[in-house]
Amino acid sequence: MNINEATTTNPVSAGSLTGCRHRLALEARAPQGEPDPGMELRVEAAAVFRASVRDGLPGLTVIAPGEGAVRRTLAAMEAGADRIWNAVLPTAHDRRGHSELLVRLADGYIPVIVVNHKTCDPVSGSRPAPGPDGAPRGPVTSPLERWEPHEDQTVRVRQHRGDQMRLAHITRMLQDTGFASRTLLGGSIGVDGARIVVHEVGPLLAAYDERFADRRAVLAGVVETEPVRVAECRRCPWWPQCAQTLTLARDVSLVADGRSAPGLREAGIVTVDQLAEYEGPQPEDVPVPIADLRAMARAWRDGQVLVRRRPEVTVRRADVEVDVDMESYQEYGAYLWGTWLRRDGVELGYRPFVTWDPVPTRDEARSFAEFWAFLMDRRAEAHATGRTFAAYCYSQNAENKWLLASADRFVGEPGVPVRRAVEEFIASPEWVDMFDAVGDSFLSLEGRGLKKVAPVAGFHWRDAEAGGEASMLWYRVGVGIDGGFGDAERAVQRQRILEYNEDDVKATAALRAFMSSDRVLALPVVGA
Repeated sequence: MNINEATTTNPVSAGSLTGCRHRLALEARAPQGEPDPGMELRVEAAAVFRASVRDGLPGLTVIAPGEGAVRRTLAAMEAGADRIWNAVLPTAHDRRGHSELLVRLADGYIPVIVVNHKTCDPVSGSRPAPGPDGAPRGPVTSPLERWEPHEDQTVRVRQHRGDQMRLAHITRMLQDTGFASRTLLGGSIGVDGARIVVHEVGPLLAAYDERFADRRAVLAGVVETEPVRVAECRRCPWWPQCAQTLTLARDVSLVADGRSAPGLREAGIVTVDQLAEYEGPQPEDVPVPIADLRAMARAWRDGQVLVRRRPEVTVRRADVEVDVDMESYQEYGAYLWGTWLRRDGVELGYRPFVTWDPVPTRDEARSFAEFWAFLMDRRAEAHATGRTFAAYCYSQNAENKWLLASADRFVGEPGVPVRRAVEEFIASPEWVDMFDAVGDSFLSLEGRGLKKVAPVAGFHWRDAEAGGEASMLWYRVGVGIDGGFGDAERAVQRQRILEYNEDDVKATAALRAFMSSDRVLALPVVGA
């Protein structure tokens, strides 16, 4: 059967258009049973965010979910509703999908999706160079409350392939219904919830049609797929099965990511062993330096996880060191700030600043203010005694987000710093991201997650289930969001959270100590 003639009893959703083809094929043949609790939490967090966007938009025709949603969506479009929320479109031509928002233009509707990630970043500085017609070039955005696209020099758009494919998918579905605007525009609303980023969907359609035909053929069983290691494997329930196949084959994707593996295969390098012994020039279409890839292949062969980028490993150290780790619950708030204090080489221990009132709560301001006072007091004491000071976190995006958000949300509350004070601190050299420090010093075969690299330093978590998603499940029990649990069980889950948080800050301290010691010299080095 021709790939373009394939039909399937499993219609193609927008989510099927990106990610692993092999996983799609496996799940089409044998769907997974029990849902992943972590995925359920991510879906819940996205739903909470989308509801907050919906509540801030004017003039919506809201489609009630459930049976009849397609009929109600079509009726709203036929009636010429200006803005349709939670639109569910008819399944046709092996496509199924929905759009958080449909916006009516003069000649039809365009899709606007709401996504739980960033769609743009703020920018400052000079304006973009003008285009051929002399007009400035730049991103296009629209206000949330009305469709009014305009050039926006205040942001830089993030290109998300999944968002682009979903907008193309919904556009094709609108075309199937006869309600699509000929402008072939679309939009996305990201986690800042401040604007609609405008996308030109027309240029995406050719690539979408090719991707759609391929994924439809995969679901129909017309084309064969095979395992390959990609970033998605970390969360995939099929990974143990694929890992066994790839390890037996010593497949090159075990050490080369999805950007480099295809180019290596084109160059005839299909196994880890071939890569480890490769001495030729940089292969085409391989963006990672071949010396780095060769070093990782040799490390994998020798059972190593980390490779030094250069012989000397450096990390910022100070006389007074505070390791910081924050725990939040979805987008509701940051309920725990954990710290580990070290002064003049002496470990002084763990101190948490926590509220067990379910967030959002005013008591969150109290715990945040106490944490900030502790951090700034240690900093001031160090400076007053002529000592150096540094505070450390692991991947500062989350900590920075809630440091700034807490200052904004609780402005004027006792002890809560003004935003400017937080901005100055996190921009200073005394706020150190160990995630970046690891990336500067090492290549990692298993990613830079703390739980992947800290064991190399000899650190291990007390709770085998410890992790960000697990802690959110513990939190639900610990503060009574999930009913049916008594005081004893709530106390157990709170203690698990505190121990997990303590282990996280101790892990960053242990990793830093390892990087400062001679033990790190036992790791292989690029070029050796």
